[in-house]
Amino acid sequence: MYKGCKVVVVMPAYNAEKTVVKTYREIMAQEVVDTVILVDDASSDNTAEVAAELEKMQVIIHPKNMGYGANQKTCYQAALEAGGDIIIMVHPDYQYTPKLIPGMASLIGNGLYSCVLGSRILGGYALQDGMPMWKYIANRFLTCFENLLIQAKLSEYHTGYRAFSRDLLESIDLSDNSDDFVFDNQMLAQIIWAGYPVAEITCPTKYFPEASSINFSRSVRYGFGCVSTAIQFRLAKMGVRRSVLFS
Repeated sequence: MYKGCKVVVVMPAYNAEKTVVKTYREIMAQEVVDTVILVDDASSDNTAEVAAELEKMQVIIHPKNMGYGANQKTCYQAALEAGGDIIIMVHPDYQYTPKLIPGMASLIGNGLYSCVLGSRILGGYALQDGMPMWKYIANRFLTCFENLLIQAKLSEYHTGYRAFSRDLLESIDLSDNSDDFVFDNQMLAQIIWAGYPVAEITCPTKYFPEASSINFSRSVRYGFGCVSTAIQFRLAKMGVRRSVLFS
């Protein structure tokens, strides 16, 4: 726990059997985590079986592949049901270091922020850490576009390393969000819409064969989804067009 707050880590998983144990061990080494919940999105490998053998690990299995966004919806609902006060999403592919968990938990547990993002861009080490150039350029373009329309000043909208307060998760309606990768973007836009303060901390990232990554075609679809989300946000803010995401 952190200052009396129960810390729950959620891991949306798909084919992560090679990295889930290493990720889990580093998570638990941080000493503030009470529970880890892994949601397996019908992996074709033994992710669920490997995770089920770990202590303090709750495993939920989707009967069929439902998508990254749907996986997160299950993660957050399970974390709230488990009594989580601080909920942190860590991918089980070991791309994001769990060593930032205490710092992220402290920003929420001390009442400073309701949402904390682990940014790959802050500090300027993204390319040095191995982010492909085309992803870096796309990240920079989309972030600039979104900051312009959403009127925020984030270093990136596309990190998968995030921490939330219980109050935030209980007040944001995620049911109409996409079940695909653009869920992340929609959720962050909703958080900004609702007026919750968002913090960012520098996050070193690893890129290697076992780390999950969407292919180019799905990245393009994700990019258009981000653009659409930003436009919906701006039109709703101007009162021009209503949106189910921003009500």
